[in-house]
Amino acid sequence: MSEATSTEEEGLDRTIGLAGATTIGTGTMIGAGIFVFPGLAAGRAGPAAAVSFGIGTVIALLVALPTSELATAMPKSGGGYYFVSRGLGTLPGAVVGIGLTFGLMFASAFYLVGLGEYAAAILVESGVVQTTNIAVGPVNVVLLIGVVVGALLTLLSVFGTENTESLQNAVVGFLLAILVVFLSVSGLDVLGVRGTSRATGAFAPRGFAPILSTAALVFTSFLGFAQIATVAEDIIEPDRTLPLSMVGSVVLVGVFYVATLLIAGHTFEPDVIGQMGETAVVELAREYLGVAGAVVILVAGLLATISSANASILSASRALYGLSADALVPEAAATVNRTYGTPHFALSFVGGVTVVLVATGRTEVLAEVASFLHLVMYGLICVVLVTIRRRSPAWYDPAFECPGYPAVPIVGGVASFALIGFMQPLSQLLGVVLALVAAAWYFLYASDVELKDEI
Repeated sequence: MSEATSTEEEGLDRTIGLAGATTIGTGTMIGAGIFVFPGLAAGRAGPAAAVSFGIGTVIALLVALPTSELATAMPKSGGGYYFVSRGLGTLPGAVVGIGLTFGLMFASAFYLVGLGEYAAAILVESGVVQTTNIAVGPVNVVLLIGVVVGALLTLLSVFGTENTESLQNAVVGFLLAILVVFLSVSGLDVLGVRGTSRATGAFAPRGFAPILSTAALVFTSFLGFAQIATVAEDIIEPDRTLPLSMVGSVVLVGVFYVATLLIAGHTFEPDVIGQMGETAVVELAREYLGVAGAVVILVAGLLATISSANASILSASRALYGLSADALVPEAAATVNRTYGTPHFALSFVGGVTVVLVATGRTEVLAEVASFLHLVMYGLICVVLVTIRRRSPAWYDPAFECPGYPAVPIVGGVASFALIGFMQPLSQLLGVVLALVAAAWYFLYASDVELKDEI
């Protein structure tokens, strides 16, 4: 019978403060909700799509609150993996931990491909090139940009988590500043402060039925707050920082999402904006600010993909680090570089797999598989809170307690599992296959591991 190894003597440096933790969550979530879903959501429900994002915000909070309690009791690398393994056992923990690691790598690859596409779109909008399908010989430039940036972000993290935090703070700060200016100007126009009000049409032109199905579609925009818990071992004053940053990031992005959808829904008819798809926010900026506005929003999209990829690579490495510290994967991944205080082997593996996935260019399905795996983890986190509260182990002493217990975790868990049913069958199938592969790894490699129950 083997026992989980301990890396306490060479643990990670706590360098991430409240601002850094909040930008990890915000920077990951702001991308999809602002730069991917407005066209799809408003095309389904019109301005009422703002209600869909409001529902998503509430569900995310119902999961963020239980996660915050567990995180203050167990401020360890791995986040959801650590909670599930201590609350439900080694096998469920291994499945969640391996699924989380690969899910974050899938998401990182998706963001990096999107980064290359935004870079190409900026060149097209600026008149430098005529098409986004740019190639140098056999090399697709969009994918090359994603590979290079992925490798650079990995190196940045290896040389110190404070580097990742500094980049994240700067990128997200600039991104939010752009969005505040854009939403303020366009919002004044919609309300008629700078002209004739556009908010005169029906709020729900297609009825209220599409609101719930649209909420299921856009909930993937809220999958970033749990990444904060994944890097808990890097966070300064985790008792205070973890709940504030997780709940705060959900509320912050929720406000931006609702404002964006209200403006988009009142600017274009559902049939029109639905045809715009992922370019809707660019066309929205063009409508109010001209070509210069479109270019600025494309720059904001570029920043959003950088921040999402940056946070996801960091979080994936910490999930792998947590698995390795518990001896569920080879112990090399828990080795900490004594100079920089970072798990360089874990980061190298995560970064290497991510850039290989980027090079394939086929990342859209993988992104939804990542959402599937996150929703499974969210549901189980809510189950864990109820389980541990009922068991009441001596070591469990959270600095933050989930309000509204047990209703909040029960509703949050049910909502998380229910949303899985609205996903594409292929994504559901691939998610189940990955879970089975993770279970097979556990039985072949780590079935004799005993986890320490204390913190």
